[in-house]
Amino acid sequence: MAATAPQSHSPSSPSAAWLAARPVWLVAVLATLAAAVVAESFTLLARGAGVEMVAAGIGEDEATAIPVGGVARSVVLWSLGGIALAVLLAHLARRAGRGLRRPARVFAACAGAFTVLSLAGPGFAPHTADTTQAVLVCTHLLAGGVVIPVVARRLSFV
Repeated sequence: MAATAPQSHSPSSPSAAWLAARPVWLVAVLATLAAAVVAESFTLLARGAGVEMVAAGIGEDEATAIPVGGVARSVVLWSLGGIALAVLLAHLARRAGRGLRRPARVFAACAGAFTVLSLAGPGFAPHTADTTQAVLVCTHLLAGGVVIPVVARRLSFV
C-alpha cells in the first residue's frame, strides 16, 4: 500500500491565494490585530451606550475600571498562545513522512475550546455588573470569531 502525502486545499479565490502565500505567523498576527480592533470597538460602543466597564478579576475584592485599549491589549496578549499553536501545528504538518494531517481542524478545536474556557473569567467575575459581564463575554466570542476562522483557513493550505 503506497503512502499518501497530506493533501492541502488549493486556493480558489484571490483572498485564499493571498492567505496561502503568507507565512502562518503573519496571518495569525494580522488576524489577532483585527480581532483586537473589533473587540475594542465593540467595547467602545458598549461604553457609549452607557455600560460601565468596571470589573474585578476572580479572587479580587474590588472592581476596577477597564481602561480604553485594555480589551485590545488583552486580545493581543492572550492570542500569543494561539499564534504559537498555529506556528507549531504548521511545522508539524510540514514534517516529511508522518506530518500532522489536519492542522486547521486541530487548531480550530483547540482555539475554540480555549475560547469557551475563557468565558469563565467574565462569567464568574465578582463585583461586576451583569451588563459588563455580557459585554466581556461578547468580546471573547468576537475575538475568537475573527481569529479562529482566518488562522484555520490559512492552516488548511499547509
